Amino acid sequence: MPTVSIPAGFPSPADDYTVKRHDLNELLITHPLATFFWRVSGDSMIDAGIHDGAILVVNRALTPEHGNIVVAQVDADFTVKYLHRRADRVKLVPANPTYPEIRLREGQTLTIVGVVTASIKRFT
Repeated sequence: MPTVSIPAGFPSPADDYTVKRHDLNELLITHPLATFFWRVSGDSMIDAGIHDGAILVVNRALTPEHGNIVVAQVDADFTVKYLHRRADRVKLVPANPTYPEIRLREGQTLTIVGVVTASIKRFT
């Protein structure tokens, strides 16, 4: 797919001749064998720019850190949220104030499936 820079001022006549093809695999995937795509359902992460229907690029090779957006499994349910980890406390935080934080109750199991590295949104 050819791409060019989009000027915020007056376009340069030289831009007519600047074309570079980008491969989304090269741009978005750093660990091909550990990366997968996940389609989002819902709007709990909308303030992070992750919209309903977006496709997430999720990397399982990365170590999840405090503040990362992660795909997590709580018991049998999957979700995408910010990982909040302080000392021995872990919670999953949405990017939409109408949703509650997920705080693990005793007996619940949390598995971090992978770290979200990109979100792809289609406009049409």
